[in-house]
Amino acid sequence: MFKKLFGKRKKAGSIYIIQLNDKIMPIDRGEYYEDPIDEFLRSNQYGEVVGGGTMQAQSGEIVFCNIELLLYQGTVEQNIIEQLIGKLENLGVPRGSQIIKESTEEKITFGVLEGLGIYLDGVNLPDEVYAKCDSNIVLAELSRLVGYAGEIQRYWQGNTETALYFYGKSYKEMNDAIMEFTNTYPLCQNARITQIA
Repeated sequence: MFKKLFGKRKKAGSIYIIQLNDKIMPIDRGEYYEDPIDEFLRSNQYGEVVGGGTMQAQSGEIVFCNIELLLYQGTVEQNIIEQLIGKLENLGVPRGSQIIKESTEEKITFGVLEGLGIYLDGVNLPDEVYAKCDSNIVLAELSRLVGYAGEIQRYWQGNTETALYFYGKSYKEMNDAIMEFTNTYPLCQNARITQIA
């Protein structure tokens, strides 16, 4: 289901969609991406953010999120897009993100970080594992091992799995860093680890 919020368009111009390959929660998306982009566009009189949304899988897991931009008529769109990409990559946007011009569907792919998702088995482990172990310990330890000290935590809790997401320079390096812990901590039994960016 695609949830999208639209604002009123006050000026003429071109609509662009920034599709972020980031499993970030809507409130965090607003604070981390939308607000800085909107401030950048408005302060330079380039345009404004006019909407945002989250694409979810049938399970409710976030697939990606969107930010909708209006670039004002008369602006040099190519230059603005290059500046936006630079700003987003400085924020650490994941690889596989895109900027799409709505009228032509022209796409530019960008991004700098790779992503790792670990899906913890929430139903098939022995009861004593769930009683004695804590997913917050897993989150804290994996964050430490991959060197993540940010405020924004990315996760999803489904009916049968809990997913934790991490972004960094290298999926392989992150996977190597957590391997010993995930192989020995009881709550990580049966865990699926996959590259998400």
